Amino acid sequence: MKIAIISDLHSNREALEAVFAHIQSLGISTVYCLGDVVGYGPEPEFCVDLVRGHAQLCLMGNHDEGLFRDASDFNPHARGALEYTRARMQPSWYSLSEKKARWRWLKELKLTHREGRFLFVHGSPRDPVREYVLSTDGFLNPEKLRSVFESFEGIGFAGHTHHPGMHTEDLAFHGLGGHTSFTMALPSDRKAFVNVGSVGQPRDGDNRACYLVLEEQQVTWHRVPYDFHATAEKILRTGVLSEVLARRLALGK
Repeated sequence: MKIAIISDLHSNREALEAVFAHIQSLGISTVYCLGDVVGYGPEPEFCVDLVRGHAQLCLMGNHDEGLFRDASDFNPHARGALEYTRARMQPSWYSLSEKKARWRWLKELKLTHREGRFLFVHGSPRDPVREYVLSTDGFLNPEKLRSVFESFEGIGFAGHTHHPGMHTEDLAFHGLGGHTSFTMALPSDRKAFVNVGSVGQPRDGDNRACYLVLEEQQVTWHRVPYDFHATAEKILRTGVLSEVLARRLALGK
C-alpha cells in the first residue's frame, strides 16, 4: 500500500505540477486529494483537470464548496478569489461541455471517505468541510481536540489548516521541523489525526509545496520546491486577486 495524498492545491499550477512530478518519480500511481482544489490562486481550470485526470479520489474542501453556497464568512482575500474563480468556471447554458463537466465534478465531490482504519476528510471528522483542527488545539483548546478524537476511529487524515503534522491521542502535535522528507510511524492500537499539509499555499513557514505518502504502518511528508515567483506573477496579472495572495507564497505563511 502506497498512496500519495495531496490537499489545498488552491489553483496553484506550478506547485501542483511539481508535486505530481515528485509523486511520479517515486513510482506512486494512486493519488488521493483532500479538497480545496480551487481558491486563492490563478489557474483553477488546470488544477481541476489535473486532479480529475489523475486522482482516484477527491473530497470537497471549503473553497470548493464556497463556489456553490454563501461565502460571506470567508475573509475578503478568499472571498474575492472565490468570485474570480466562479466568474471563470461557472457555465451558462451555451458553455462548452468541458466547462460544464468541471463545474459538475466540483459540485458532486464527496465529503468523506473511509478505507479500513483510515478516514479521509478535508477539515475534521466532526465537520468534514469547514472545521479546523489546529496544531495548537492540544494546549489551547484541549476539550475540542478530545471531542474530535472521540468522533472517529482509527487514523484520520485532513488538510485545511495548511500545517502538516500529526496529532496523537495524548493531544500532542508533531510537526515536520523543516525537513525535506519526514517519516512518522502510525500507531497500531491508538488513534492519530494526520494533516497532510498544503500543495498550493503552505502556511507553516516553509514555502515548499507539501504532500504525504501513506503506507500501512507509516506516513512520509515530502517538501517540494516550485517556482512560486511564477505563480505570484500570475496572481498579480489577474488584476483581481489580492496581492497578499502573491506575497504569502514566498513566506509560506
